[in-house]
Amino acid sequence: MADVKSDIEIAREAKMKPIMEIGAGLGIPSEELIPFGHTKAKVNLDYIDTLKDKPDGKLILVTAITPTPAGEGKTTTTVGLGDGLSKIGKKTMICLREPSLGPCFGMKGGAAGGGYAQIVPMEDINLHFTGDFHAITSAHSLLSAMIDNHIYWGNGLELDARRIAWRRVVDMNDRALRDIVCSLGGVPNGFPRQTGFDITVASEIMAILCLATSIEDLERRLGNIVVGQTRERKPVMAKDIKAAGAQTVLLRDALMPNLVQTLENNPAFVHGGPFANIAHGCNSVMATKTALKMADYVVTEAGFGADLGAEKFFDIKCRKAGLKPDACVLVATIRALKMHGGVGKDDLKSENVDAVKKGLVNLGRHIQNVKKFGVPVAVAINHFIFDTDAEVEAVKAFCAEQGVQAFKATHWAEGGAGTTDLAAAVAEMADSGQSKFAPIYGDDMPLWDKIKTVATEIYRADDIVGDKSVRDMLKTFEAEGYGHLPVCMAKTQYSFSTDPNLKGAPSNHVVPVREVRLSAGAEFIVAICGDIMTMPGLPRVPSAEAIGLDDHGQIAGLF
Repeated sequence: MADVKSDIEIAREAKMKPIMEIGAGLGIPSEELIPFGHTKAKVNLDYIDTLKDKPDGKLILVTAITPTPAGEGKTTTTVGLGDGLSKIGKKTMICLREPSLGPCFGMKGGAAGGGYAQIVPMEDINLHFTGDFHAITSAHSLLSAMIDNHIYWGNGLELDARRIAWRRVVDMNDRALRDIVCSLGGVPNGFPRQTGFDITVASEIMAILCLATSIEDLERRLGNIVVGQTRERKPVMAKDIKAAGAQTVLLRDALMPNLVQTLENNPAFVHGGPFANIAHGCNSVMATKTALKMADYVVTEAGFGADLGAEKFFDIKCRKAGLKPDACVLVATIRALKMHGGVGKDDLKSENVDAVKKGLVNLGRHIQNVKKFGVPVAVAINHFIFDTDAEVEAVKAFCAEQGVQAFKATHWAEGGAGTTDLAAAVAEMADSGQSKFAPIYGDDMPLWDKIKTVATEIYRADDIVGDKSVRDMLKTFEAEGYGHLPVCMAKTQYSFSTDPNLKGAPSNHVVPVREVRLSAGAEFIVAICGDIMTMPGLPRVPSAEAIGLDDHGQIAGLF
C-alpha cells in the first residue's frame, strides 16, 4: 500500500501532448484554438458553427448509485470508459463539468478523476482553469450591482425591494453569507434590504451558460432573467435593467468549450459546472453538441446519483437541447453498496457479501429509473483493491436478474485497459438502436404535477407537500407563461428521500417542497425540497487546512 501513488503524483508524471496536437487529432485547425498555456485551450465559437451539418456520434451518459462517504468514482469511470473506447479503436470524446472551488477547499475534493483515469492538467482544472467560473461570478455580480444601482437612482421600474428574487453568488462554501442585509451605512450606500449569497454553481447564469446554444441564445436568456417584481406583482427582467449586453461581453469567452486531455492523451471537453443537487448537474450543451460532431462516441457524466443528475440530464438538458442518449452506464462500488447495506465506513475493507446484497436495492432502483426513460443501461463496478471476487459476483448476478450486464472496471489502476470489456459492450449497446429515449413528463403537465411525477416515479415518494404559498407561486408562474418549463429538483444527494440518513431504496416517504424559484433565463423551475441549501458550508475540518505550497513551490494537499 505504501507504493500507491496519489492522484496528484500520477497527474504530475503525465506525458501530456501539446494541446494543438490534441486539437489536430479532432480536425481543429490551430488558428481555431485559443490556447491557455500549452495544455489547455478554448475552441472558437465561429469554428463550432461550421460543424453544424456534420452527423452526430453516439451519446453515452455515465451516472451512479446514491453517493456515500465511501465514494463511487463517477468522473473516474467516465474518463476510464472514454480511454477504454479509444483503446478499442473508437473515436471518442469525453465531456465533463468544471470543478467548483467550494468542494475543492471543502470536503469533496477535486473533480478531474483519479488514479490512472484522470484529465490533466489536474491542478489547473481544479483551481482557476480558464477563468469560466470567475466570469460567471462577475456576470452575476454585475446584475446584482445594477439592480441596487437602479433602485438608488430613482427606481424608474418601481422594483419592490421586498420582492427582489436575484441573490448574489461566490464560488466558495460560506454559510455566513446565506442570509444577509445589504446597503447598510446610510443614504450614500442605498436602501437596506435582505438578500443572500448562493454558491456560483447554483447561479442561474451558470445554468444559462450550460444550456445556451450560441452567443445570441446566451444574450436572449440573460435578458429573460426575472430579477424581481413591482408592487403590482409585474415581473422585472434583466433586459429591463439593461444588463444583458454587458453580461454577454463578460461571458463571451466563457461560452467557448475548454479542450484538455486524459492521461492517455485522449481529448476531453471540460466546460460548465452546475451542481446536480441544487441545479441541473450537466456540462454545457455547447461542449456536448460540439463533441458529437467531432467524435463517433461521446461519454459525458451527470452529477451525483441517477435520481438527480441523470433525471435532470434526461428531463432538462436532453429535452431543451434535442439530445437523444444512446446508452447509459451506472457506476457502483462494492464499498458504497456495503454502506447502503448498513456497514459503517470503518468496516468496508472486510468481505461482507450479505451487506452487498442488502445494498443492491439502491442499484436496482437506479437501474429501474434509467429504464423508465427508455435508455439501455450497463453497470460499471468501479473496483477497489479490497473488493473480493465473491462480492463482485454478487453484483453481477443481481444485475443479470435485472436484465443488465455488469462489468468489473479496473481503470483507477490500469487506465483504459481496465475498461475495454465495458467499452466494447457499451459501444455495441449504443450502436444497436435500442434507445427509445423520452422524458418522464410532458411539457403541458402542470408544474405541481411535474414535481410530483419526479418525486413519485424517481424517488418513489407517496406524495409531495407544500405550503399554500408554494402552490400559489407555481400558479403564478403558469399564469405568466412559464408552465411549459421543466422542473429542476433541489434535494439532498444522499438519499432518494429528503432525509440524507435514509440509505438503500426508501419508499412510502413524502417530499416537502419548501420553496420554488423561477429561472426564466435557464428555462426551468427550481423546486427546493427538504433542508437542501443553495450555499453549502465548510465541514469541521475543511480540505483547505491541508492545502498549501511545498518546499519546491508545488501545490500540496489538493487531492
